[in-house]
Amino acid sequence: MTTSGTILLIEDEGDIADLLRLYFERDGFRLVHAATGEAGLERAKQGDVRAALLDIGLPGIDGIEVCRRLRAASDIPILMLTARDSEVDKIVGLEIGADDYVTKPFSPRELVARVKAVLRRSEERRVSVQTIGVGGFSIDSGRRQVELPSGEIVRPTAREFDLLWHLASHPGLVLSRRQLLEAVWGYDYVGETRTVDVHVRQLRKKLPEIPIETVWGVGYRMAEGG
Repeated sequence: MTTSGTILLIEDEGDIADLLRLYFERDGFRLVHAATGEAGLERAKQGDVRAALLDIGLPGIDGIEVCRRLRAASDIPILMLTARDSEVDKIVGLEIGADDYVTKPFSPRELVARVKAVLRRSEERRVSVQTIGVGGFSIDSGRRQVELPSGEIVRPTAREFDLLWHLASHPGLVLSRRQLLEAVWGYDYVGETRTVDVHVRQLRKKLPEIPIETVWGVGYRMAEGG
């Protein structure tokens, strides 16, 4: 009997789906498989999905568009699976709201670990409800949203919010990209530090006045006192 919740895999290769089902079920998850983007979007509407694994190279609606539509409707973690390995592909995936990016061939065990890590951090944020004020912004960890000085509500993606929260929790402290990867991604992340830059850029687009400062050659810090 599974107890850890449902993972949605949107992937057109049936052998990958069969392999991942074995690994996820071994760790107590229920893995449901959709072979097309359209089917995956329909399955996600049922509301019981805790995280989505999404292949970029899907027939019909491609993974980039599926990710965009999933993110518009939900804040569940999205991990993209792809045979592509260029930085452009990674940046595109992250900018449209993906939380992680795994290049094929990958280790099923590592993929399960990544999913568990992002889910664990998501649950920790929900349990520890707190609000931090920064430069007129109110960052709410319970609702995972940011209230602007004007009263408007902005809801960053799951990973963007985790990054924002970590910076806001350490005002004035310079944090390197590697430190941010390890703290926010929740495990020994093996990706490029460019990932942090992409997420900071997205936060600045959504929250232009948020006082995240670049410390050249090192990383970022949240200005003290905003």
